[in-house]
Amino acid sequence: MSRYVLFVFFIVFSSCQKNEKDTFINSLIEKMTLEEKIGQLTQLPGGRRDSPNSRISEQTKNLIRSGKVGSFLHVMGAEFLKELQSCAVKESRLGIPLIFAMDNLHGFRTIFPVPLAWASSWDPEAVKKATRIAAEEATSAGLHWTFAPMVDIARDPRWGRIVEGAGEDPYLGSVMASAEVEGFQTDDLGRENSLVACAKHYVGYGAAIGGRDYNSVDVSLSTIYEIYLPPFHAAVNAGVGTIMSGFHDLNGIPMSVYDELLNGVLRYNWGFRGFVVSDWNAIQELLNHGVVLNRSEAAKKALEAGVDMDMTSMVYQSELPDLIQNGKVVEKLVDRAVRRILSIKYDLGLFDDPYRYCNPVREKNTILKEEFLSYARNIARKSIVLLKNEKNLLPFKKTMGNLAVIGRLATDRRSPMGAWKGFGKEEDVITVLEGIKKTVSKSTRVSFAEGYSFNDKDPMLLRETLRIAEQSDAVILVLGEHSDMSGEARSRSDIALPDEQELLADAVLALNKPVAVVLMNGRPLAIDGIAEKACAILETWYLGVRMGDAVADVLFGDYNPGGKLPVTFPRSTGQIPVYYNHYNTGRPASEDLNKDSARYFDLPIQPLYAFGYGLSYTEFKYGDLETVINGDTAFISLKIRNEGACSGEEVVQLYVRDLVARKSRPIKALKGFMKLNLNPGETKTAKFALPLNILGYYDNYLLYWVEKGAYKIMIGSSSDDIRLESTIMLEKDLSGIDQNKLGFTRVAAYADE
Repeated sequence: MSRYVLFVFFIVFSSCQKNEKDTFINSLIEKMTLEEKIGQLTQLPGGRRDSPNSRISEQTKNLIRSGKVGSFLHVMGAEFLKELQSCAVKESRLGIPLIFAMDNLHGFRTIFPVPLAWASSWDPEAVKKATRIAAEEATSAGLHWTFAPMVDIARDPRWGRIVEGAGEDPYLGSVMASAEVEGFQTDDLGRENSLVACAKHYVGYGAAIGGRDYNSVDVSLSTIYEIYLPPFHAAVNAGVGTIMSGFHDLNGIPMSVYDELLNGVLRYNWGFRGFVVSDWNAIQELLNHGVVLNRSEAAKKALEAGVDMDMTSMVYQSELPDLIQNGKVVEKLVDRAVRRILSIKYDLGLFDDPYRYCNPVREKNTILKEEFLSYARNIARKSIVLLKNEKNLLPFKKTMGNLAVIGRLATDRRSPMGAWKGFGKEEDVITVLEGIKKTVSKSTRVSFAEGYSFNDKDPMLLRETLRIAEQSDAVILVLGEHSDMSGEARSRSDIALPDEQELLADAVLALNKPVAVVLMNGRPLAIDGIAEKACAILETWYLGVRMGDAVADVLFGDYNPGGKLPVTFPRSTGQIPVYYNHYNTGRPASEDLNKDSARYFDLPIQPLYAFGYGLSYTEFKYGDLETVINGDTAFISLKIRNEGACSGEEVVQLYVRDLVARKSRPIKALKGFMKLNLNPGETKTAKFALPLNILGYYDNYLLYWVEKGAYKIMIGSSSDDIRLESTIMLEKDLSGIDQNKLGFTRVAAYADE
């Protein structure tokens, strides 16, 4: 059979499938009462995230029977959800199945590194596999839908929810967004292990003023288009089924009523065909924003702006019937939202088999598979960043005599799971201390001391800690934040270590022992003093259920760290916001204090650790850069050689700067990267194919420009460690670019031996 015939068959088959789906949904909508339609737009909490199913009562089931609810969140369990689904399918008039949701950001029961950590791997395929496993477990427990990925770009580490995303850069964030959507959903929602993804929080939530959660966002629309929208565009390109609109207002307009960005950019420009769900109670909170007089106005404006499903507030449920009856809202808007929601349920196969996700045997055989736990260890190792290694202190020898492990976090089973732990349990976690004890030789004596605990400055604890440290050959000092200090509603005004942790660090480091600091935290921390005094520092974030094994693998050389920071580390809270892709200004920051420049007088001009930074136990040499423009693409190649004594991974980072434009441009912007694994003495050629149309920018009128002129190409190991540079010239302005659809383009990258 010819390719042409196969192609025609595919088109006809796809068209028939679409027509069959549309016919089914349209027929169903025609049978629905207005009350039943609005029920599909209503999502109720089945519990809280730490107590799923706890709110399901007989009264709740009566709402299901009467068709007044279409979805539940914070529910779980194959057997329980089968009973709940049966209530909808067998006891309601039309038998429309429910869709069950839960926040499943980085694992369901097998908890992986938090998203900020796995972004440090710069390995989208690894992240895709982790979300695939998360989907396997969640769907086996009856869930259809996850409120992930969180794709908000965050430049302010005071914001607690920075832990949920991929950091400060729109390109890295977009790559991770694509990987997560593809992992959760696969390429076919009809599979029983496909989990509908939800990109959140549309859009700009990560720019909350002062880093205060739920706060207003006040940034230019050109910045929204260049920095904050691309990861959402990447998620849409990857086929994301749903989008969550944020709590916040953007330049005074709450996202729940931002028609231009919801109906305009998301649906009209990008062609998004899924449905939009509000964040928790966000439609009701329009009253607090002061943009509506009452709940009735809130329902009208949110529905008209394109919010299809109301999470928890019951505003649609209580207000839309009267609005439609009085002619203030046309019923076709309700039909539009219902159609989008039913379409996802159809794609999931719930109309064919509403119980296909409710198999207790599959649940029992899927949760915590050994292969899942093994992979949790693997991606956790990839997510660790080596920040300092003075005199090659690390890796430690497994055969040392006396080793002190200090810090309460070393035995913490809750914190490694992070702020959103899914259904993770403390008994699943291998602590840092346990991982170390399993790894060292039997002849090594490992002594543990808690030191100061959080909010506890007991001098007796410190005295015993220092005694143990003094008797050791080396110290592993585990510092940071417990998990309740980051996440939603956990913004901090000061990102230094908690006082007790600072005092503990000062006391231990004053002993002048070989000290390796292990950081466990959900945001960049201001650790200038520790960075100066400690011999070695590992940024481990919260690494999930196999954290202890992964940390020990790196500490003792079973794994060479290759992670890179996805976000800048400031020297102090007062240096915030600090991020790598800033403008140059008319008076660029200078080390010379006698010059008036864009700097703080009492701090160095550079951050403590830059975006993209991360060390290795080996060294990599860059060379032989070549750049050639052919048609609409710049082809870039270079050679990377491992000059050390051990194998290692290097993230080769491609940055670009538009040297002269109508509008100031960032001093550098990430446009591509690749991760290479090199054996000692091995050389590989890294190649990038850079589309010229992504070199442009949005002006203040949201017109997209790619101007003729010089563009600097920079290749490096981090944003502040550029190894190779060249310049390409565009001889003329590029035209014919569809600016409305240009949000994210993945730059092709590959390596030759």
